[in-house]
Amino acid sequence: MAENLKFFEQVNRNFDRAARLTDYPKGLLDQIKICNSVYHMTFPLKRDDGSIETIQAWRAEHSHHKLPTKGGIRYAANVNEDEVMALAALMTYKCAIVDVPFGGAKGGVQIAKWKYSQSELERLTRRFTFELIKKNFIGPAVDVPAPDYGTGPQEMAWIVDTYMAMASNELDALGCVTGKPITQGGVRGRKEATGRGVFFGIREACSIKEDMQKLGLSPGLDGKRVVVQGLGNVGYHAAKFLQEGGAIIVGLAEYEGAIYNPKGLDVDQVMAHRKETGSILNFPGAQNLENTIEALELPCDILVPAALENQITTENAPRIQAKIIGEAANGPVTAEASEILQQKGVMIIPDMYLNAGGVTVSYFEWLKNLSHVRFGRMGKRFEKKVNTQILELVEQLTGKKIPEDIFESIATGADEEDLVNSGLEETMINAYHEIREIRRQHKDEIDLRTAAFLDAIHKVARSYFELGIFP
Repeated sequence: MAENLKFFEQVNRNFDRAARLTDYPKGLLDQIKICNSVYHMTFPLKRDDGSIETIQAWRAEHSHHKLPTKGGIRYAANVNEDEVMALAALMTYKCAIVDVPFGGAKGGVQIAKWKYSQSELERLTRRFTFELIKKNFIGPAVDVPAPDYGTGPQEMAWIVDTYMAMASNELDALGCVTGKPITQGGVRGRKEATGRGVFFGIREACSIKEDMQKLGLSPGLDGKRVVVQGLGNVGYHAAKFLQEGGAIIVGLAEYEGAIYNPKGLDVDQVMAHRKETGSILNFPGAQNLENTIEALELPCDILVPAALENQITTENAPRIQAKIIGEAANGPVTAEASEILQQKGVMIIPDMYLNAGGVTVSYFEWLKNLSHVRFGRMGKRFEKKVNTQILELVEQLTGKKIPEDIFESIATGADEEDLVNSGLEETMINAYHEIREIRRQHKDEIDLRTAAFLDAIHKVARSYFELGIFP
């Protein structure tokens, strides 16, 4: 049974399904899917009470067809080497799909984060960074980590500070990690990037009339009922942007349980309720579901699993009512469950495309760090001056005054966040149509996941051909 396979084996099962549709030599396909390097480290952590604990951690670099490699670091009690390798592989394919010139990597530290104080987490993060430096598993031209489950800007700030202390003469040292605070070389829009990318991807899929008709849906997001599992950074922003785009959020799930209201839930009000009470349960007007997994089976048009892997399995796949599943998390649908859902006619927008917003904007941050200039700094005032001259000319030619608020909104030049969001939107739209075109070339006999793997395989294979490694 596929669900007895380890996570990395499940990723490779999906890879093999797509690889069978190519005529690349077996040696090349094996090279593409194998994990090139894995570093397993153990190091001591002195706790605040003076006791010593041994920490287990990993960094996997899946593919060196392009450098640097790129991928997040997660802090989780159940993280292991197989999971890190699987996530690194997905990063390789993800970067290829959205044309970001990185190889895939991933890191993991095996801790339950809530058990540690802030000072303990700082010592742990700095020691982990030192271990990576020691083995040359970090650097702006080598391997560039980012936030993932259990980590965020604070951990990235500790990493970059430690790296810069160890590489004091390296001009581009800020580019050793992304997802940093703005004051430490971060880029505006990075925090929301993955969730915003999920929104752009789902919106684009829903905009295609032909595909929506096959699902019995009207095109567009307006009025579509959405359930989101997971209200971390990705799930919250995905839900928020989908709501702002016209969708109705009918269900929300977190580890403490889930809530449902067919008339709709206001995402920010739910988050405010959770901040006040410590739980999303008992939100006014909503029905409580004690088991968060039950939320996946709620009646809806779009289901967005944004928590962890293996949430939809052969056990609950037959009860899924959604017509579209947007994989905001990595690997939320098992390989065998995907086959069941495909037979039911469910459209699955695959994770390695849909949650690529984070790495896309991380790429923008990395470019900013290497160029040593903020996006928009060189052109914003010039753009505003040109736009103002055009609008003034329109007023002269028409004899009509443009309202001041409209004039100002049109005249304003793009700042860093505008440019980042524009680049992300362009990337997600183009990538979706590439994947859809591959599926169309196979006469819609393959799903979007297989089409996405084919897209990634073709692009990585092309890199090896251009390197002259394979004839």
